[in-house]
Amino acid sequence: MGQPIPDFGKFLESLRGSMSLREAAKKSGLSHAYIRDLELERNRSTNEKITPSPDTLQKLSLAYDYSYTDLMIKAGHLAEEQTFTETASDTSSIDLSAIHYIQIGMKDILYCNQEQRVTRNINSLKDFSRFLDLLDERDYKKIDTDLYVNFQHIRKYDERGGKLYFDVEGTGPALTLSALRQRKYHELILRTIAKNNQTCLEYSFGTVGSGTAAVVPSE
Repeated sequence: MGQPIPDFGKFLESLRGSMSLREAAKKSGLSHAYIRDLELERNRSTNEKITPSPDTLQKLSLAYDYSYTDLMIKAGHLAEEQTFTETASDTSSIDLSAIHYIQIGMKDILYCNQEQRVTRNINSLKDFSRFLDLLDERDYKKIDTDLYVNFQHIRKYDERGGKLYFDVEGTGPALTLSALRQRKYHELILRTIAKNNQTCLEYSFGTVGSGTAAVVPSE
């Protein structure tokens, strides 16, 4: 373990900037009260000192668009040379562009596409933090707890069921989005599928608030 920086809570507050607590809560999936407690570094109900968990930091990293690795270090969860004691396999041999989705466990990572399922051990907490940053750079999105999808491979979206498919017909394996991620990524999914299938978006509007979008072949 490392040492947290002085006034880590104030640092979190500076990352939030002009964003309201409720807006930060909506983007992170955390409660606005808990975010404020983290900024004050204490539970206001019990007055006990609190430190955000790695999972909480990951949510704040996404909400504030700030490096997860740096947050882990500044919070004291990660020292520069901290590693797991287990011998780990190299994940650099995996071609992330060919992977459909990734499921992350406590000590290993499962890479999946239609042809293969490959498991690799997590090398170190430091490397894992950088790995999460890399997923974001490669257009992977978190759709549920510890489940990341390569949006470049999505071909069909069942909005009613919240399911993503990797084939146009929607007959193959599907992944289900959490309700929070479905609301967050709805428009992005539609645009991505249109791009992946070389189709275009067509909007139709009925009563107020009932506008829907469909993917149709481009001319």
